[in-house]
Amino acid sequence: MTLPIGNLPDTRYPDPRIEPLDPRFVYKQGNAAIERIATGFRWAEGPVWFGDHGCLIFSDIPNNRMMRWQESDGHLSVFRAPSNYTNGNTRDRQGRLISCEHDSRRVTRTELDGSVTVLIDRFGGRPLNAPNDVAVASDGAVWFTDPGYGIDGPYEGHAAPAELPRNVYRLDPGTGVASVVADDFVRPNGIGFSPDERKIYIVDSGISHGGPAHIRVFDVDGAVLRNGRVFADDFLPGMTDGLRCDVDGNVWCSMGWGDPAEDGVRCYAPNGDLIGKIHLPEGCANLCFGGRKKDRLFMCASTSVYALYVNGKGAGP
Repeated sequence: MTLPIGNLPDTRYPDPRIEPLDPRFVYKQGNAAIERIATGFRWAEGPVWFGDHGCLIFSDIPNNRMMRWQESDGHLSVFRAPSNYTNGNTRDRQGRLISCEHDSRRVTRTELDGSVTVLIDRFGGRPLNAPNDVAVASDGAVWFTDPGYGIDGPYEGHAAPAELPRNVYRLDPGTGVASVVADDFVRPNGIGFSPDERKIYIVDSGISHGGPAHIRVFDVDGAVLRNGRVFADDFLPGMTDGLRCDVDGNVWCSMGWGDPAEDGVRCYAPNGDLIGKIHLPEGCANLCFGGRKKDRLFMCASTSVYALYVNGKGAGP
């Protein structure tokens, strides 16, 4: 069923689907309603904002394509097809698109002229599993997760055996050499930095494989992660997938795969307190901040993309 574009049914101000749990989130809530800006996908993922082009790029993984939504007029078009079943996306400080490709089992960079450079597709002589999500630090280092969902079957890539542990990697900006920065995740998934890049948050979505459903946070010490600990673990029976931070250090993360009443987005304060929820009619996979003022939260949720103006801004360039 095709869902209508625009405000959701029964919209009013303030939107009751935005649930403040703490005064710190009331400040973020603003006076806007949730909008459905695009629909008709099989599994929307990996949103990234291109402010210089005024558009949102995101993945529609099972359809093997990437989409472009134009903010000025809401025009939706295909950005890339086939996309090698691309999942997570971000940009580096030069404005280049960095993507995690499931089917080709690699991390790529789309240059400003449109050509594609392979950053990594193997480690220790063996193919990566299926890179999932990626974050680029201000020094140019590329950090990514490799849980292998793209080789679990043909729907999001192709069936193949995993030849490497499900690691988290860092690509050195000078040498391009990869190193394992975390090797104790069941299924490392979403990844993102705090505003000052002194911390990095990484999702473990291993619940479906006998593991946890939580977010861990690490202290970033150059090329090394230290003092790993659980940041949030109250997602059961569902789980989270992707995350981003705002300029105040709050962690906004997706929510789904459990109680439908919990589908959407959660916001956690820097100390780990759950301070607010955004309820969506579909499970949410990933999100990003964008818009002209970086105050618009874009949420890729199953078959649709939703947007919400907030009283705050996303961290990063």
